Amino acid sequence: MKSTSALLIDAGSAARFLFSANEASRNRALESIGRAVSEASAPVLAANAIDLAAARESGISAALLDRLMLDAGRLQKIADSLREVIALPDPLSEIRDIGERPNGLRVAKRRVPLGVLAVIYKARPNVTVEAASLAIKSGNAIVLRGGREALHSNAALVLAIRDGLQCASMPADCVQFVEDPSRQRVAELLGSRGKVDLAIARGGSELMAMVDACAQVPVMQHGQGITHVFVDKSADPMMAERIVLNAKTQRPGVCNALETLLVHQDLIASGALKAIAEALVRSRVELRADPEVAKALQRARIPCVAASEADFDTEFLALILAIRAVPSLDAALAHIAEHGTQHTASIVTADPKNAERFLREVDASCVLWNASTRFNDGGELGMGAEMGISTSKMHAFGPMGLRELTAEKFVVYGTGQVRR
Repeated sequence: MKSTSALLIDAGSAARFLFSANEASRNRALESIGRAVSEASAPVLAANAIDLAAARESGISAALLDRLMLDAGRLQKIADSLREVIALPDPLSEIRDIGERPNGLRVAKRRVPLGVLAVIYKARPNVTVEAASLAIKSGNAIVLRGGREALHSNAALVLAIRDGLQCASMPADCVQFVEDPSRQRVAELLGSRGKVDLAIARGGSELMAMVDACAQVPVMQHGQGITHVFVDKSADPMMAERIVLNAKTQRPGVCNALETLLVHQDLIASGALKAIAEALVRSRVELRADPEVAKALQRARIPCVAASEADFDTEFLALILAIRAVPSLDAALAHIAEHGTQHTASIVTADPKNAERFLREVDASCVLWNASTRFNDGGELGMGAEMGISTSKMHAFGPMGLRELTAEKFVVYGTGQVRR
């Protein structure tokens, strides 16, 4: 098993190779990886079965099991995602003209790879292939450290990826895998100053605390998704019901799934809250309601439990929803400011002024008007696959696609000018 230092040294060498690789060769590598992943379906699914059995034995939640599980359909979608990345514009072909100086110097900016990426993530094997494909397309080498829940699945996928790279005459070390899932290896990656150009940390509060304690390299955080929907008093009731139901139940174990529903208190009397709650309960969602909402639901004989304050600071990643009634848009904005995690928030309203204020004032990587929070996703927003959803603001905020994995350098064209 390679040490962290050895992995990063090899990744650095591969990054230098990628720096000079043109778009056609990078795309050929992705095509080769797609074939290799498809051909490795049997060993990948067998490895995933081992991970699933261990996860079930450990009592892992249904939401995390859903994240972890691979089948033939999901594996095919992973292979298809490579073709989607190939079709994306090459970020390294982008040159931005700045202008000409009075002395005749012509100034431009050209996009360049960051170098070596370290990605730390949990039980989602699809991230392994998506992250590797985005890294290669953007000219970066990558070191992957997945969670112990998906250790066998990730190892099998990385083996296929490296085979695909070699078949395309690309260094296999463009994609490295940390086989040891211990926290010590995470700390080593975060502390590898000069060897990691950007670490991308995808996880919950424990990982974010570790980043704060250990990071000596630039880090983009994909933190908790305590995601909000505010249903304003002017909202179309059927639209609100459809959006809330989709945001909570379409895939509850992902970061852009709804966790807290804020409803204008006028909707209690109008019956709109009752209709939304009934639809949620039919979909087996446990409702955790504040006193005002709980009282209304109990009158309507809709099952719910009393919400604690901690519920409004929890990423459930399950069919559980915290609900609070608020008297105004101001109160909704204040709640999101206090309890949100700068991830995703949506407003359902027929009032354009309220909508524009919400879109302007909510501090989140993606804010939506009359749309499900599930759209905060690189693919859904037209970026192709994503490396993660940054809840930091430097240098990216929201889904991280190809451009967010590059930097701009100044390129200056002269005709012999010297500075006086």
